[in-house]
Amino acid sequence: MSPISSLLIRRARILLPDGGFLVGDVQTQGREIIQVAPEISSSEAPEKIIDAEGLTLLPGVIDPQVHFREPGLEHKEDLFTASRACVKGGVTSFLEMPNTKPLTTTQAALDDKLQRAAQKCLVNFGFFIGATAENLPDLLTANPTPGIKIFMGSMHGPLLVDTEEKLEPIFARGKRLIAVHAENQARIDARKKEFAGISDPAIHSQIQDNETALLATKMALKLSKKYERRLHILHTSTGDEAELLRQDKPSWVTAEVTPQHLLLNTSAYEKIGTLAQMNPPLKSARDNDILWQALLDGVIDFIATDHAPHTLEEKGKGYPNTPSGMPGVETSLPLMLTQAIQGRCSVAQVSNWMSTAVAKGYGIPKKGAIAPGFDADLILVDLDNYRPVLKEELMTKCGWSPFEGWSLTGWPVVTIVGGEVVFNRGEFNSEVRGQALTFSAAT
Repeated sequence: MSPISSLLIRRARILLPDGGFLVGDVQTQGREIIQVAPEISSSEAPEKIIDAEGLTLLPGVIDPQVHFREPGLEHKEDLFTASRACVKGGVTSFLEMPNTKPLTTTQAALDDKLQRAAQKCLVNFGFFIGATAENLPDLLTANPTPGIKIFMGSMHGPLLVDTEEKLEPIFARGKRLIAVHAENQARIDARKKEFAGISDPAIHSQIQDNETALLATKMALKLSKKYERRLHILHTSTGDEAELLRQDKPSWVTAEVTPQHLLLNTSAYEKIGTLAQMNPPLKSARDNDILWQALLDGVIDFIATDHAPHTLEEKGKGYPNTPSGMPGVETSLPLMLTQAIQGRCSVAQVSNWMSTAVAKGYGIPKKGAIAPGFDADLILVDLDNYRPVLKEELMTKCGWSPFEGWSLTGWPVVTIVGGEVVFNRGEFNSEVRGQALTFSAAT
């Protein structure tokens, strides 16, 4: 299928780079935006015209932390099903984590994922290289990658890098971005013994408590400052970490938060049991409030889903035999836009947190804004109507959501990747393929 050479979006409410809105038209040619204006009268008829009256046009979401399970765990998710879930949720680019089978710890494993994604993904893609205690040469040379993923805790096997002795050589060598899962494994191990025999999944949030996260974040900050190394704190989950970062966050450090750590807390265990189990775990309502304020104040820079699906059968095994993780790419944008419409933040802030700031943080060129010269990764959303999250409508292979039944607005109506319409009012164009992302901030 040849790509659409030109597209004209008419009468949309367009989010501009300065945060304001313009009711007008956007024209694309090939993969790029070529014109944004109140009205565009093209001398050559575009191949496709979209009437966007009543809809809001936003830059496509860039989800900077997902686990799409391929290769090796395709019974939970694969790159094709995950990318369908992405476009339904307005996600046009993703950065995926290395804990697949085999682990993404070598150039060969990275190349394999890139080849799989080029064949299967409806959206743009990037893959982290995973740190072990032995693969420093790979961490220095792997390309293209957004950065190095370090599991300081909540991991087993080679990907667990949990002591200062193992961490320091990684921080000391090279300039590539380091993204950390910040939990202290020694504290997790000790508290697992302390709470052994308890089958209530709510205990998960006590085993991996606030101090577990804070200890690891302090360690990562210490090493980042020592070497002035670009550091990103993944899925910040506690108010304690947010307050630490408020007081001590060098200019080269960024942090993210997930919608579930903003909108769910330990009360969710009573309602959905192990479906609320994730790493780092949900915390208190107080933590929700502090994380929200940190996001609003710019202490936390952007939003990721940590989309980590497991089957309902796996989630039904009973704690502590249940895996941690939940899906999120389909619901993240409507969840956050609903918060905007309800007055907790603005639509422009949501778009910044979920697109513009991510592109800046990872040095992804030509993404995150609606302006001439930027890539035509675009979403039209409906901010006037509410629809519930229904499991039978989900595209993720796992088929469930912790937000099932929530009534949300801001659902994508049209998703455009590289100038091609890949999702349009419930219909998918599964022939579209995204491209490998490049990262100027990751070298």
